Amino acid sequence: MCITLISLSSTLITAQSSSKPNLVIIQTDEHNFRTLGCYRQQLRPDQAQVWGVGNVVQTPNIDHLAENGVLFTKFYAASPVCTPSRGSFISGLYPQNNGAPHNDLPLHDQTITYSMVLRDAGYKTGFIGKWHLDGTGKPQWEPARKFGFEDNRYMFNRGHWKKFKIGPKGPQVAAKNKNGKPTYDLENADEQSYSTDFLVDRGIDFITENKQHPFSLYISLPDPHGPDRVRSPYDTMYQHMDFKAPPTYNKPQSDIPAWAAQAKNAKLEQATYFGMVKCIDDNVGKIITHLRENDLLENTIIIFTSDHGDLRGEHHRHNKGNPLEASAKVPFIAFHPKKIPSGSVVNKTVNTVDFTPTILTFMGQEVPAPMQGRDFSALLINPVLEKDWEDIAFMRYGGRSKEGRWLAAVTSRYKLVLSEQDTPWLIDMKADPNEMTNFFAAPAYRDIIKKLSIQLREYGKVHQEPYLIESKIEEDLEILCSDKF
Repeated sequence: MCITLISLSSTLITAQSSSKPNLVIIQTDEHNFRTLGCYRQQLRPDQAQVWGVGNVVQTPNIDHLAENGVLFTKFYAASPVCTPSRGSFISGLYPQNNGAPHNDLPLHDQTITYSMVLRDAGYKTGFIGKWHLDGTGKPQWEPARKFGFEDNRYMFNRGHWKKFKIGPKGPQVAAKNKNGKPTYDLENADEQSYSTDFLVDRGIDFITENKQHPFSLYISLPDPHGPDRVRSPYDTMYQHMDFKAPPTYNKPQSDIPAWAAQAKNAKLEQATYFGMVKCIDDNVGKIITHLRENDLLENTIIIFTSDHGDLRGEHHRHNKGNPLEASAKVPFIAFHPKKIPSGSVVNKTVNTVDFTPTILTFMGQEVPAPMQGRDFSALLINPVLEKDWEDIAFMRYGGRSKEGRWLAAVTSRYKLVLSEQDTPWLIDMKADPNEMTNFFAAPAYRDIIKKLSIQLREYGKVHQEPYLIESKIEEDLEILCSDKF
């Protein structure tokens, strides 16, 4: 009788384990959404090919996830720089509330992440790649604070290294200078040692090691963030293209807000950036193939996303840090054959802070009380429900000093941007998809400005936004919300 009971118990445990979906998150770094075919399909031609007609990189594997899953056209970073975006993504807390409101700050020790919830639910959890949530350590392999990512052997805190290897003491940066210090050099990196390949291969190893259990894996790739260097053959794959400056490159200097200040040097190196994106796409294909060959694909949720964008010459800028589309909007694709309908598109606005409550609900887990993001899991299953979704997200940016700070309320069409140094800006992305014009003074926009201002003030009160305390932003907002406006 005891043997029978043990056998039945074992069978039940196996059945319960197999019913839990696996999770694989693939996150890139500083990724311009226009480099992905599935996102170009959502844009009119002049917006899809801003670097010249025909100058595109093909991304069939990422596109496959979108064609067989759901693509979000308006997924924004809570703050369009690495640390605060990543922190909001894994914690469901706005950056000002998790200890990491700007780069190189560590998450609060008490922060609860989605991975902690999954670990406690019996998942094998792992993180491979760039972390950027433990302070200033660089590269700092295998941080002591795991935040639920129990296998973090290949987690490194900071840096955009191009070549890795496994040494006697574990992973290390393989490119060194004459003093033995790690560098961002390629040093003839190949398909085993180049950063994207190396990290994806470690991810495949993790899947193989844990495929008998429900698993959750986060692969965080340091590309296509600069420096713009990529291994052969990707380094020459797009050199033949005659790249053009984006239409917004020569934006007039007049009426440019401080948060959109033009860079002195915004030289395009688009060929190698395209090469990095192509290498990423090929490696996404490797992950899909491995999951399929191990009969795991049907029961695995795949999320493809990034932490923030890269302007790549738009508005005479590179990198990120402002509320413009190519900086603040990132790819977000969710694939899960069992539950997500193929070829779905959601056009309402969501935010990185919404990810953790969404993925936990979608996976049947309880969402911890402190989380502040909104649950959009229903949109994954039934995108038509976006008609009832409140179309609003909030973004912020800035460091310890007031200079450079801004707050934004964003919908799928409008952006209201308030900053310490400028008059308020209202962007209408339908009337002006290049985001060149400030519509704030136009009488026709008065009602939408009022509505967004009230929503932004409410966000600040509910989520303890320090930028609304004794600041010009607070003063502007009080006027916009009052009868004086």
